[in-house]
Amino acid sequence: MSTPSATTSSSSPVAGTDHVPVSEGAAPGRLGPVGLVLAGGISVQFGGALAVTLMPRAGALGVVTLRLLAAAVILLVVCRPRLRGHSRADWGTVAVFGIAMGAMNGLFYESAARIPLGAAVTLEVLGPLALSVLASRRAVNAVWAGLALCGVFLLSGGGFGGLDPAGVAFALGAGAMWAAYILFSARTGRRFPQADGLALAMAVAALLFLPIGIVSSGTRLLDPTTVALGSAVAVLSSVLPYTLELLALRRLPASTFAILMSLEPAIAATAGFLILHQSLSAIQAAAIALVIGASMGAVRTQVGRGKAAVTVVPVDAP
Repeated sequence: MSTPSATTSSSSPVAGTDHVPVSEGAAPGRLGPVGLVLAGGISVQFGGALAVTLMPRAGALGVVTLRLLAAAVILLVVCRPRLRGHSRADWGTVAVFGIAMGAMNGLFYESAARIPLGAAVTLEVLGPLALSVLASRRAVNAVWAGLALCGVFLLSGGGFGGLDPAGVAFALGAGAMWAAYILFSARTGRRFPQADGLALAMAVAALLFLPIGIVSSGTRLLDPTTVALGSAVAVLSSVLPYTLELLALRRLPASTFAILMSLEPAIAATAGFLILHQSLSAIQAAAIALVIGASMGAVRTQVGRGKAAVTVVPVDAP
């Protein structure tokens, strides 16, 4: 990790993150990364809907393999990352990022194959929510995380009784990997320019998952229609959202980003209402309000800190 280029505030929201002070007038600019995160979430939901239609053709692990492989090819061609000039620590960071990315995807799809999608998303979100409490140095963020957690459980229907234990375990594992993804995405973004680190990490994830996908799905992965649909899933669920999130994490504290991730179930419910014409109950509407309110509160807390004295933003590593 690069050393700070200037003296930082002692109340930095994420320990170990490099920061520089910015004048008060720069604080409103922090809302830019929030838009990137929201755009990434919307893209994921459309990609997830397409992935559901692809599962009967290739299986859960086959979909993950196609998604990671196509995303890796696209990113490597577009970014053309430089392979020389990186330290051992740089390569170690990008390797762990790739492992976390592959494991997060694989565990989630295995969970979705066993329990309802809404319950799987709800359980997975617990990982980022736990990270938001552990990473933040302000007690108020625990309050926002608690409110978001209440909304997430309301969206699940108020409980998880009768769910397949393996599906629950896979979802919780995916949540843990999601938290690791958040941390190492931020570190990778500081060590590699543009989206180079993301492209390399995606290649690591694809190479690790390729043997698993071949064993699981075999020749079904070679069907032209399946490949085309898998490539579309890769763009919507991997290339666009991961790139937007990596860029956002360069300017947004990991604790705030983690709480924003709790918007995923709310975005899915809203998309179901607008696109699939699925009605929302009063409890579900209240849940969405809780999650969105908690996410907005977390962002306002971070912006307010900058207005009080000094705002800190991440520094990209050279």
